[in-house]
Amino acid sequence: MTQKTLITKASGEQEPFSPEKLKNSLKRVGAGKDAAASITDEITNWLEEGVSTKKIYRHAFRLLKKHKSSTAARYKLKKAIMEMGPTGYPFEHFVSQLIKHYGYDTEVGQEIEGQCVKHEVDVVATGNGRQIFVECKFYNSQGKQANVRVPLYIRSRVDDIIKKRESLPEFARLKFQGWIVTNTRFTTDAIAYGKCAGLHLVSWDYPAGHSLRDMIEKEQFFPVTALTSVNKQQKQVLLDEGIVLCRQICSEPGVVNKLEITPQKKKKLLNEVSDLCSCDESHD
Repeated sequence: MTQKTLITKASGEQEPFSPEKLKNSLKRVGAGKDAAASITDEITNWLEEGVSTKKIYRHAFRLLKKHKSSTAARYKLKKAIMEMGPTGYPFEHFVSQLIKHYGYDTEVGQEIEGQCVKHEVDVVATGNGRQIFVECKFYNSQGKQANVRVPLYIRSRVDDIIKKRESLPEFARLKFQGWIVTNTRFTTDAIAYGKCAGLHLVSWDYPAGHSLRDMIEKEQFFPVTALTSVNKQQKQVLLDEGIVLCRQICSEPGVVNKLEITPQKKKKLLNEVSDLCSCDESHD
């Protein structure tokens, strides 16, 4: 196969397959140089014209899983975020935990009085002299993007809340800001309006260096849906228990007893979590 082999993206667009791009993505999640090269070669020889990026991902994931489960978990990060659905509720808690890590007190699902009407706010974060009102836009399809209507709508809601809170003495020392966090992408117009209107936008790959993916990887904030050593039903049990992050299992290892798995599977799960989050616990 050559680099001219066309592959089909989630949007339906086609682009030439890039072995180098695949190899770099494998290295990014922790695959060694030899493993990344071997998997890339196998994928390249397996390719056929028009194959979807989804199929390429699945094949690479299976090969990575044979190599090391925690590496495979990192590779499936984007898909794992989408598996937090079908509702956006677990994603809201995930975003709350991520912002809390940066020194904020956070509350999820708050009803806040505005100057004109009440508003449901996904996450309210307070700290560092600021109060942030966060709208979480969760999509369970990679082809979907948050368009310009999203920041237009959020700007008006945030403004209504700010007008009310600026008149209240208990918020006198706080500066206010609106955020929008999505697990996919923003359109070009959405980003342009967000910048112009003073909103902070965070998507899977925006802004550069501080995107959702960047923060998750840097802070080791992997969702439990990324785990490869438990099935979908067992992941749902963890989500129902309010466990949205692998690092929560580090501090609450006893929660895995609710999964009713064998000691061997429990050890495998805890070792995978330890590899992902650099836990110090012993799982013997």
